[in-house]
Amino acid sequence: MLINRFCIVLIAALILGHSASADLSGPVHVVDADTIKVHGQSIRLHAIDAPEVKQHCGGPGQPVWACGIWVKTRAQELFEGQFAQCEALETDRYGRMVARCLVNGQDMGQVLVSQGLAFAYRKYGWDYDLDEKGAAVSGRGLHGTGVVNPAEYRAQGRDARAKWSLNNAPDGCVIKGNISGSGERIFHMPGQAWYNVTTIRADKKERWFCTADQARSAGWRPAKK
Repeated sequence: MLINRFCIVLIAALILGHSASADLSGPVHVVDADTIKVHGQSIRLHAIDAPEVKQHCGGPGQPVWACGIWVKTRAQELFEGQFAQCEALETDRYGRMVARCLVNGQDMGQVLVSQGLAFAYRKYGWDYDLDEKGAAVSGRGLHGTGVVNPAEYRAQGRDARAKWSLNNAPDGCVIKGNISGSGERIFHMPGQAWYNVTTIRADKKERWFCTADQARSAGWRPAKK
């Protein structure tokens, strides 16, 4: 019984220790308006989406301007070097911690969305839905400047890259043989989840294949989805 109790206490301590270590606090380094670093750890702010640094706003009837750089600069003015307390929620597909972070008791995501510097990312949570609507009604920040939603902007870029990539594919050979960051050889078929975002770089010894059998014979494995 004593051993069992000891094991239970030890397991509970390990769980609590892991939970506490998952959270992070320290000075903020702003990477862009929805991504920061704390002690070198990359953190994606929960349920918000900001323009990409290279993104421009404006368009028909409105001046074109570098809104991505502007929102990053504003985020730096608000938070760079400030002490943040971040509650880890999950890890995204890029390996970044996704967290809700407080600076001076204020939710960073809420501040950015309510000032019109970022959008509520409803795909991942409705936390800041009303904050975005309030900013839009008041015309704060990006609202009313002809901004393209960041997710739509990224999708347009992926479509353009995919179209360029297909135009450069050998006739009838549209299977993409990609080499991952870890060196794994993976081939993507048209219609698969990562096909459109995958580009072929000959300098990395990536290549096109005409058939799945050809790709397998060359040492590539099929993508899982």
